[in-house]
Amino acid sequence: MRITRHEHAALRLEHDGQTLLIDPGAFTAPLDGLSDVVGVVITHEHPDHWTAVHLDRILQAAPGTPIFSTAAVAAAADHLVTTVAPGQTYAVGAFSLRFFGGEHAVIHSSLPTIENLGVLVNDTFYYPGDSYALPDDVAVDTLAAPLGAPWLKIGEAMDFVLSVAPRRCFGTHDMTLSPIGRNMHRERLRWATEQHNGEFYDLDPGMSVDA
Repeated sequence: MRITRHEHAALRLEHDGQTLLIDPGAFTAPLDGLSDVVGVVITHEHPDHWTAVHLDRILQAAPGTPIFSTAAVAAAADHLVTTVAPGQTYAVGAFSLRFFGGEHAVIHSSLPTIENLGVLVNDTFYYPGDSYALPDDVAVDTLAAPLGAPWLKIGEAMDFVLSVAPRRCFGTHDMTLSPIGRNMHRERLRWATEQHNGEFYDLDPGMSVDA
């Protein structure tokens, strides 16, 4: 399975000639090559993780593509969205999906708590959305770990990577960081990954890793 980073939180997974998209949002440039898309996962309702424009483009290129997300996204989207919850599993094309978590990381006590989904794809790749939700009883091969956000403290992100102990890791969710901040946070997650003999990859938009 090939995993390609796009801007911010958007990910493209390719396997057996099929494509799964995760979190194409407001900080992500328009995606191309969408005819092979067989599924879309949106981890939560914030616009940096999905937009109606992205969904329209995907469904114009690949009509009928199933979308999996929270109840809030299902209510806001103009397209049919399958509402999923932690603990549920689905199969879509060449991809198996297992969902974890349940809540977005706290930004501030003045803001309401919202739903968030972590997703494990093909029992090898894990992406937590905007959370540090752990995939229980799973040996994660490849992890996409958040680098920067209003809710993120880099020490907590390091602890998350240490807890998951992936064989491969790369950073995502980084458009709020300067280049200097991005590199600094990457080095912190690199250290955390290497504590369990894993390898950290510096993936910029358009770059890929095989899992």
